[in-house]
Amino acid sequence: MKTKVERIQKDIEALAQFNATPGAGLTRMSFTPEHRGAQEYLIQAMEAAGLQVRIDAAGTIVGRLEGQDPSLPPVVAGSHYDSVPNGGNFDGPAGVVMGLETARVFQDLGIKPHRSVEFVALIEEEGARFGGGLFGSRAMAGKLTQQELQTFRDKDGISSGEAMAAFGLDPEKIGDAVRPKGSIHAFLELHIEQGKVLESGGQDVGVVRTIVGIKELRITVRGRADHAGATPMNMRADAYLAACKVALAANRAAIAAGNGTVATVGKVDVLPGGFNIVPGQVIFCVDIRSPKSHCLDEVLAAVDQAAKEACAAEEGLSYEIEQLMDVVPVDLSEHMCELLGKHAQALGMKYRDMVSGAGHDTQIMAEIGPSALVFVPCRDGRSHCPEEWTDYDQLQKGIEVCCATIMELAEE
Repeated sequence: MKTKVERIQKDIEALAQFNATPGAGLTRMSFTPEHRGAQEYLIQAMEAAGLQVRIDAAGTIVGRLEGQDPSLPPVVAGSHYDSVPNGGNFDGPAGVVMGLETARVFQDLGIKPHRSVEFVALIEEEGARFGGGLFGSRAMAGKLTQQELQTFRDKDGISSGEAMAAFGLDPEKIGDAVRPKGSIHAFLELHIEQGKVLESGGQDVGVVRTIVGIKELRITVRGRADHAGATPMNMRADAYLAACKVALAANRAAIAAGNGTVATVGKVDVLPGGFNIVPGQVIFCVDIRSPKSHCLDEVLAAVDQAAKEACAAEEGLSYEIEQLMDVVPVDLSEHMCELLGKHAQALGMKYRDMVSGAGHDTQIMAEIGPSALVFVPCRDGRSHCPEEWTDYDQLQKGIEVCCATIMELAEE
């Protein structure tokens, strides 16, 4: 193999040190000291690999290997390096390290490609700090608005724009990150599967053909906070009971929609939050995913109808639905998928075509140019938890396939 597993392991373990929760999984939120430490490590590593490094207006690190014809649209490769709270070391960084290691292979072999290659480390893909997610790629696609930078806030009330400014970026210049449609020749991302399909099937690599669409909703139900003992059941405006009806409706609607559609309520804030207080307000998120756009729309309509009916059933209840994310399902580049399969086969690796049930920066980058996504197995399908793990030799196999594909794309 052209790649070196020792370098891959060193990068993954080094990035894992920039962590707000040592011993309790990886927590690296965007625009934090942990983000800064990882950013500095990656800049130094990219420069050592012979890349010209810059930070774009959204905070994405871009390491460029200049090609023989710099005027051609570049091949772009990488992933994100933020995390969920108490997550694992591989979700995102595996793809960033793919880019780093591929750059080192170009350097080792002394190859100057026909077209330039850019290796990227994107931020706030998870949306764990501000909501929304896919921040770096949406900035490139022109989908990050000034309104979002002002209104999307973390648990401490800090907006994403304020956090950017404190980090040394200028939110007013977010438009400078935009890459016009057709300005990249190809985008390739590697990611851990976050499921059990590859591991259970004994495959080394998954070539993703389709990525599901996502609608992420933040719903606020307002009622009236009252004394739990002194307020009769028929005189309550219980925001939590209404919210529960909406959550159940989302579950039923996803099942009815079929086609692999799923709906999840994974975050609920009940206010004021006392055991002896009737809930006066509930803020919760509904995550809807499907490979079919009409299924996403059906679940959204069912959620809205359920909220309307739940609030109409009791006097004093009202609701508001904010759409934090609206990403359509994406079919990835046929040409790139064929190249990935060809190189996997040539390297003697077992591979299969797949659909991704998780959202990825790839689906946003596909709006700018042809894009593809490679999966590698993860143990027991675990992800977004401290137990997340991919064997380094298994990660190397995926990186080797990506490296060979990038080298071919760069000569087109």
